[in-house]
Amino acid sequence: MPDTSTTDPVAEAFEAQRGRLRAVAYRMLGSHADAEDAVQEAWLRLSRQDTAAIHNLAGWLTTVVGRISLDVLRSRQAHPAASYDDRLPELVVTVDDGPAPEDDVALVDSVGLALLVVLDSLGPSERLAFVLHDLFAVPFDEISQILGKSTAATKMLASRARRKVHTAQRPASGGREQRAVVEAFLAAARHGDFEGLLRVLDPEVRLTVETPDGVAVVLGATQVAARARLSAGTAPRGRAALVNGEPGIVSWHEDGTPLSVMAFTVVEGRIARIAVVIDPARLASMDLPGPV
Repeated sequence: MPDTSTTDPVAEAFEAQRGRLRAVAYRMLGSHADAEDAVQEAWLRLSRQDTAAIHNLAGWLTTVVGRISLDVLRSRQAHPAASYDDRLPELVVTVDDGPAPEDDVALVDSVGLALLVVLDSLGPSERLAFVLHDLFAVPFDEISQILGKSTAATKMLASRARRKVHTAQRPASGGREQRAVVEAFLAAARHGDFEGLLRVLDPEVRLTVETPDGVAVVLGATQVAARARLSAGTAPRGRAALVNGEPGIVSWHEDGTPLSVMAFTVVEGRIARIAVVIDPARLASMDLPGPV
């Protein structure tokens, strides 16, 4: 961490870039902890450089963070069992009264949970090209240097990634279809319908449960369906909500205190990610709608 208690101009310049660098790393890595590590590593590398020779500090730092993130993504691909932070960033929970047509467009255009799920399906080079160019407007010639590819090849990577993102984020019937998939999952869970659960779960679905002790992760449709079936008949009936613009459920204890928030990400008609928050402290910090 740079020492900003002094008037070190390099440290001050780095701090001015920290928020943007963290945003770049988070979109690349989908993990706040890994993003912080990448930014800290960028600072360490900067501290070992002759900064007088760096003519564009913002561009230099973006390149370094991009290379660090690319190494992390490639390492994950080689070691898929490696864990990383699945805690949701900021949850905005509102009552789901049924989306209007313009809300459907907002869901498609939003950069939120669904995008992170789609980005996870991209290869490391595709992800870097798309994130840096489409989300942060980094020129292709700079991205090509990070990837060690030609500018033309880098443009092709970004174009391919863009098509995948747009296809996966385009719901056939908007938010209504997404809600229908979630309702089918909840009905199957309540009745212990294992086959019904499998029909609406993506084979690579990721379930994360945020508890007071940390985040537990369950991977794969079979494991998630088995866990959901165990709760048949015991799960409280909650209230439909939108969590960061996506279908979710808020549940309460009998005394009216929040019990859980569930957020579902639906990609191509199946649930690709379920995030559950049951940590009382986290729930208390949210601005939640009241029970019906």
